[in-house]
Amino acid sequence: MKIPFMILLLVFASVAMADDFKTIDGKDYKEATVTRVEIDGITVKTKSGISKLYFAELPKEVQQRFHYDPQTATAYSVQQAAQYEAYQKHQEEVRQRQEAADAQKRANVTNQQAANARAQVEQDNAAVKEAARHQEAAMKEADLHQEALERASRYRYRRHR
Repeated sequence: MKIPFMILLLVFASVAMADDFKTIDGKDYKEATVTRVEIDGITVKTKSGISKLYFAELPKEVQQRFHYDPQTATAYSVQQAAQYEAYQKHQEEVRQRQEAADAQKRANVTNQQAANARAQVEQDNAAVKEAARHQEAAMKEADLHQEALERASRYRYRRHR
C-alpha cells in the first residue's frame, strides 16, 4: 500500500515542481511547471505562458520520466486526428446548412419585396384608374353643363327675337 502511494507522491511532486526543459531542437523552457501529462506530451506553464511539449520533441530521459510509450502516443494522435477531422467535417456541414438557410432567407426577403412592389403597382394603377374615372365623370358633367348653357343661351336667343 505504501509503494503505490510513494509512486503517486513522486509523480505529483515532479509535476508540481518547476523544471527546465530543453527540446531536441534546442528550445529552452526555464522554470517550467508541468501542469498536465498526456499520452503524447506534457503541458508546461512558464513566465511566458502555457505550452504543450510533445514527447517526440523531448530527450529520452524526459520521455522515460513521464513513461512515454511511442505506440500508445501514435494511436492517441491518430485518434485525435480522426476526431479533429470529424469535427471539421461537422463544422463544414453546419456552415453549409447555415449558408443555405441564409440564401433561402435572402430569397424570401427578395420575393416579399417583389410581392410588395407588385401590390404597390396594382394599388397605384387602381388609383390612376379611379382618378381617370373621376376625370371622365367630371368631363361628362362639364359637357352636360356646357350643353345646358348652350341650350339656355339658344332658348334666350329665340325668345328675344
